[in-house]
Amino acid sequence: MTRPAETSSLGDRAAVAVIEYREGRPGAMTDFVREASPLLWRTVRSQGVSREAADDVVQQTWAALVRHVDSISEPKATLKWLLVTARRAAWEAVRKDRTDDMRRTGLPDDDAETATTLPDPAPGPEAELLRNERDRTLWAALRELPERCQELLRLVSLADRPDYRSISAAIGMPIGSIGATRGRCLAKLRTVLTERGETSWT
Repeated sequence: MTRPAETSSLGDRAAVAVIEYREGRPGAMTDFVREASPLLWRTVRSQGVSREAADDVVQQTWAALVRHVDSISEPKATLKWLLVTARRAAWEAVRKDRTDDMRRTGLPDDDAETATTLPDPAPGPEAELLRNERDRTLWAALRELPERCQELLRLVSLADRPDYRSISAAIGMPIGSIGATRGRCLAKLRTVLTERGETSWT
């Protein structure tokens, strides 16, 4: 298998790394570990893990991938698997640190000092990356549709409650046809995504 082009996404490179590792060629995995480790580290830190412990959690996450590499049925899901695993490991590290601190100091569970180690409820850096990966996949699939479908779906996506009258005027489509055409275009889009192996969209 050839290495991915520079324009490929991090998720694509994760998939290639897993496939090549299974085939006995670890080079892509080595490159991917080097590239993705900073993202995993920031993900772990965003959950309240100390700098000292974050490195260990990231190493545990990579070790877990190696242990489970043969059981990953969809290589394209590898990046998401890593991010979820890193977050769960971070939560466990924070929980363990809180428990150890309570045993050493005798502080109650709701002490303000220990409360600062709770995971940050705000979306971490991995959330933005996954959104970007998802958007990239969606728009790439959209470009494979007929131009009419592309135009319609772009207009419909601009608002939670699209104004069919405005859409009709913009693309010259009868208002009564927009809903049915939209449904057919979405069906075509799902087909393209399925053919690309993006089963999470269907």
